[in-house]
Order: sequence, then structure tokens, then C-alpha cells
Amino acid sequence: MRSITRLNIQYAHRFLGYEGEAQYLHGHQGNLVIEVEGNVNEKNGFVVPCNDIKAAAWNYLKNFDHALILQENDPLLPEVLKVYENQGIKDGAPDNTNIGLAIDNELAKAYPECRLVVVKKVATCENLIEVFYSLLKDKLNIKKMTFASGDNCASVEF
Repeated sequence: MRSITRLNIQYAHRFLGYEGEAQYLHGHQGNLVIEVEGNVNEKNGFVVPCNDIKAAAWNYLKNFDHALILQENDPLLPEVLKVYENQGIKDGAPDNTNIGLAIDNELAKAYPECRLVVVKKVATCENLIEVFYSLLKDKLNIKKMTFASGDNCASVEF
């Protein structure tokens, strides 16, 4: 049996080295579906209560919400950091309350104080699922993830 939860993530990115509209900085509403597998708990009737799945996932994924996602070799990255430094928001601002748990692994590093995530690979739906799974695989018994962003969608079973 599976419990299935949906999370909404608003973000901006661009596809570095891509020829077409996606090479420009643009935003999306992303929808992540997480399917967690296990036995139904006789006491509460859930495999895992959806609110528990959301809480575990959101601890990390809120770093991506209302954030800028750039590849580590994007020439915009140092310029964005410079602008944030000049504006005095690189190290955070009082109204930045959407700060997630630290992310720094082989796929991504988050700078939650300035709403920035730096990824190794282009931020496609496929690659973002890989990042999301790397963050959550030890927290939840994930059997499937689907991420839709605009007209694009990717899905993988584990």
C-alpha cells in the first residue's frame, strides 16, 4: 500500500547551454508527488500520514520554494551573489522565514539565507527528482516520485 502526497514548489531557473526559450531565466510552479510504501498502520489507518510525509520532505524542499536554482558553472551565479551582497540580503533578511535544513551533497548545495540552490546538473524535472530523492531517501520509504513543472514532467520508481 502507498500513501501519496503532493507538494508545490515555486522556483526560477534556466537551462545553461540550452538553445531555446529555457536558456533565459524564467519561473515555474512545480508539483512534486511522493509515494511512500509500507503496511497500513492499524491504529491510524495510514501507511504514513500525508502531513508527516509533507513535514519530512518540506524540511529540505522549502529551500527550493521561491528560490533561484542555478548550475554551479552558470556565469549568473557570481553576479547574483554580488547583487545580493550589495543589497545586504546575501546573509539573509528578517522577512526570509522559509529557511530549510542544510543541503550540501554531491548533487546540490542550498544557500537558504538568500533563497538560492546551486545544482551540478541542469535543473530539469528528471534531474530535480534525483536531487529530491537524494535528500529524502533516508527519511521516507519512497517508491515513486513524479515532478511536473509547466508542460514538463518526469517520474521514476525506486
